[in-house]
Amino acid sequence: MGTPFCSPGDVVFAADALYNDGSIPDIEEGALLAAPGTRGVVVKVGHVEAIPEIDIILVRFEGADDVLGPPVGCLVEELSLEALATN
Repeated sequence: MGTPFCSPGDVVFAADALYNDGSIPDIEEGALLAAPGTRGVVVKVGHVEAIPEIDIILVRFEGADDVLGPPVGCLVEELSLEALATN
């Protein structure tokens, strides 16, 4: 097994827009959960049970009010360890 991408407590950023696929209750399916560059904090790191080599990272992203939203399960490729550059 390789070096972990991140650990609980680490700050990460959404690499792409993340939408609710219906797995987060009380939030409309298709609703934007995190825009690209949104900062979040890692809550837990695990893997897909049927495919242990695929990591799932549970992240709480900041909302416009700077309050952390609900935990969102993300794939490594959906996250960045660095803030996106702004033009």
